[in-house]
Amino acid sequence: MRKLLISWIGQRDLDAVDDDGDGPVLATIRKQMPDQTYLLFNYAPAKVAPYLEWLRLKAPANIDARHAALRSPVDYTDIYHAAEALLQEIWGRHSKAHRSILISPGTPAMQAVWILLGKTRFPAEFLQASPEQGVQPVHLPFAISAEFQPAGAAQAGRQLRELVAADVPETAGFERVVTGHPLLQDLKRRAAALARFDVPVLVLGESGTGKELFARAIHNSSARSTQPFVAVNCGAIPPELVDSTLFGHVKGAFTGALRDAAGVFEQADGGTLFLDELGELSAPAQVRLLRVLQEGQVVPVGGNKERAVEVRLISATHRDLQADIAERRFREDLYYRVAVGVLELPPLRERQGDVYRLTEHFLTEIGEQLGFQQTPSLTPAARNRLLLHAWPGNVRELRAALLRAALWATDGRVDAPDIEGALLVRPAASDDILNRSLGNGFELDTLLHDVERHYLERALLAAEGSKTKASRLLGLGSHQVLTTRLRSRGLDESPRKSPRKR
Repeated sequence: MRKLLISWIGQRDLDAVDDDGDGPVLATIRKQMPDQTYLLFNYAPAKVAPYLEWLRLKAPANIDARHAALRSPVDYTDIYHAAEALLQEIWGRHSKAHRSILISPGTPAMQAVWILLGKTRFPAEFLQASPEQGVQPVHLPFAISAEFQPAGAAQAGRQLRELVAADVPETAGFERVVTGHPLLQDLKRRAAALARFDVPVLVLGESGTGKELFARAIHNSSARSTQPFVAVNCGAIPPELVDSTLFGHVKGAFTGALRDAAGVFEQADGGTLFLDELGELSAPAQVRLLRVLQEGQVVPVGGNKERAVEVRLISATHRDLQADIAERRFREDLYYRVAVGVLELPPLRERQGDVYRLTEHFLTEIGEQLGFQQTPSLTPAARNRLLLHAWPGNVRELRAALLRAALWATDGRVDAPDIEGALLVRPAASDDILNRSLGNGFELDTLLHDVERHYLERALLAAEGSKTKASRLLGLGSHQVLTTRLRSRGLDESPRKSPRKR
């Protein structure tokens, strides 16, 4: 395990250069032999530079020294902010290291802040050093209770907003697609192949399956990677602003058009345009989009001059466009224009084994981005509850649920009730199943699928994960029959046993 030492630089440390002594910091480094030492100082950098040069010659450890511009060495606010920022970084980067804080150097205010932080948010071993007693551990015979707030609430609001938004990183590549499922691994290979060719791509899949992640990865793996990537959700554009959003407008084209504005086609010129939820465009908008794709020219709203644009188009939708074409809700000629390379992403419930993989990935990401002292972990019961969920929101829902659960886990352990509350599942009325409206998308097979899944989940919860007991509760012949049913509904992620070799 890596050992870290954290301390302020005090006057006795600076005096050690001329006094031919060690000073508290060097003495502690020699005694503890840390792998990395982090130091804060409030003196002028020029005054500390000779000490740091001397220390690096004598200390068998990496030294990371940082200037803290305090208004005063006894200003508690400045001291707190400097110490908190350093500890937050260290705890985020070295979550599993052994961390020691040397409290001897510095002013009493600095020592008080170390103790406050080290006894509450950033637990650590405390050390003190003196010429008379040497280096000793400090045992503080008291506990400090801090008012509880959700983990991460004290972090920068920007970090939490980014996690909630779950935006796809600009640098996302195919390595960001976390999976062990053969189908999705094959889709990654196909998408990487499509990235090499400058052809339109259509990404199909339910909401939350990672369509924008694939679009970003294709762009970042293509020859256009240094050019703009512009994403727009067609379903979120008000009907009266579709043309302006896509093709731009000139000043005075309509009320509120105070200046010329480029549409997303011009913004993405030379790069990639990602049209999410393409199937939500109205029929008239589809006609105008088709014309732009055919001619490579846009005419801004209120303008009369064509402007040439050259983009690589990646589209996405959760709709069944083939069915929409049959119902005359989507233009067939537009479909064949955008669907040259087609990728159909599977829902999370069909990706056996990936719930665990994604859970570990997201918990690590959440812990690092919010500066948790340790990565949140799940109890076995919590893992079972995740496995039993249907994930209608797919990967996006899984990530959001884990974030909610982790924020309120006071000890870093997420249990089944935490997951239950984070899933935001509302029980359906008992008679809903017998009173569904016919038509309007009603599918008997889907309804029967949901009913079977519901009772399979209930039985496993009641049986506390025991398949033998659950099969008896359901009136099934054996746990093997139950396992087959679970796998058919995407509820069993245990690997199939391969025949033993003889």
